[in-house]
Amino acid sequence: MDFLPGNRITLLETGAQYFPALLAAIDAAQHSIQLETYIFAADTTGRAVSTALAAAAQRGVAVRVLVDGFGARDFPDGVGREIVSAGGQVEIYRPELARLSLRRNRLRRLHRKLAVIDGRLAFVGGINIIDDEDTPGLGPRFDYALRIEGPLVAPICASMLHLWRLVDWARLGRRPPKAPLDPCGQPAAIGDVAAAFVVRDNLRHRRDIEQAYLEALTGARRDVLIANAYFLPGRRFRHALIDAARRGCHVTVLLQGQVEYALLHYATQALYGQLLDNGIRIFEYRKGFLHAKVGAIDGDWATVGSSNIDPFSLLLAREANVIIEDGRFTDLLRASLERAIREDAVEITAAEFRRRGRLARTLRWLAYGLVRLMLGVTRYGGEDYRE
Repeated sequence: MDFLPGNRITLLETGAQYFPALLAAIDAAQHSIQLETYIFAADTTGRAVSTALAAAAQRGVAVRVLVDGFGARDFPDGVGREIVSAGGQVEIYRPELARLSLRRNRLRRLHRKLAVIDGRLAFVGGINIIDDEDTPGLGPRFDYALRIEGPLVAPICASMLHLWRLVDWARLGRRPPKAPLDPCGQPAAIGDVAAAFVVRDNLRHRRDIEQAYLEALTGARRDVLIANAYFLPGRRFRHALIDAARRGCHVTVLLQGQVEYALLHYATQALYGQLLDNGIRIFEYRKGFLHAKVGAIDGDWATVGSSNIDPFSLLLAREANVIIEDGRFTDLLRASLERAIREDAVEITAAEFRRRGRLARTLRWLAYGLVRLMLGVTRYGGEDYRE
């Protein structure tokens, strides 16, 4: 993992901060815009972003948008047409696999949420192109993104260009060109934050994001605070959390309190007993849907990105996180998470968890068993989920 110094990194909380920053960057673009997302909805937010991208293409900016064939399956015939009509380019990651099945290759999705503007400004995080507040009666999705300037923009740009060439090659059946589509450049130092860009793919970087977490957990001495939308860690990750708690670290996880995907929701709860019995505090976010994928460990390690701590993110999807070694940023992220815990979450205690009825216990273990069965069928990482 290569940490690059000299970056300026701004934490953006929810779409209320992210989308104005993204739209301003798109409107100011002069040469190129690259954007990757899992979901690109045809709602108010999606139309605002697609209109801005189309306007950029019309004024001569090279616009390239890559979306997932399942998460954004309506995009090519929807708001994507506006971008193409204006002169932008659109590619679909695995469009032939828009319907999910238990076949291993069909579960490999593009889950990254990235943007690079003019090779000098980048956005990395977990926020899709979709309205934050699309569920009546609930608050906005709780999620984060980063606005990045400095040397770290170069590897983000290079990774996006590499994947664009691979998708283009797969579509046309020819090798991608050796030269980059356009140079990413080497942005000069503009701040004092050291950070690394870490990806998960199905070749050389299968375990990189998980390994970054495990190394940080192994070295944790004071506190661990993780917020994750879909949290179903395997044995190694669970043991790393438990070992940290046994060393005296204050270990806290903020998890999904709303039932968004029932299978993962109840499978996650199957792990509560083991975590609670080992001194790990669990909070469930209740104000809206938790979509965050972040962590803050001790005083100087933090991560923000697209990767959940579940088998589908850690073993199957293309993901991207930024790891930051900076005390001020870590404190800022921790303060934001602690505010969400204090104001919008409910603690699950061991006593309260054990009082839940027989039906709840049955649902939890059925769901967990189904996830293990699915992993066994795909023959992908199931050994980490055997008890």
